Amino acid sequence: MVVLVIIGVLAALIVPNVLDRADDSRVTAAKTDVNNLMQALKLYKLDNQRFPSGEQGLQALVSKPSAAPVPGNWRPYLDKLPADPWGNPYQYLSPGLHGPVDVLSLGADGKAGGEGRDADIGSWQ
Repeated sequence: MVVLVIIGVLAALIVPNVLDRADDSRVTAAKTDVNNLMQALKLYKLDNQRFPSGEQGLQALVSKPSAAPVPGNWRPYLDKLPADPWGNPYQYLSPGLHGPVDVLSLGADGKAGGEGRDADIGSWQ
């Protein structure tokens, strides 16, 4: 019986720490993805003298846009678009609210705003 109590106490102490680390690793992965997407967007701009329009979105990094403004020097900048660590698409704003363009994950809850693990993770941070 004492062994079961000890195991229960240890589990109560360890499980929250493990769950927090999983959340931390998702946030780190999202920050890395956002940085990689911004680098691809900067290469796109370097080749085409502008960022993709809001309508073209991040898809312009994977396939050549057919909607105006059609890029003259397009090349594939990514093999495929990643989903954020919570399985949601990354958001793209052009023009951005914090810079010429913004890339962001809506966090664990998939909704704008939020705090803690639900907070947005953006290119301006």
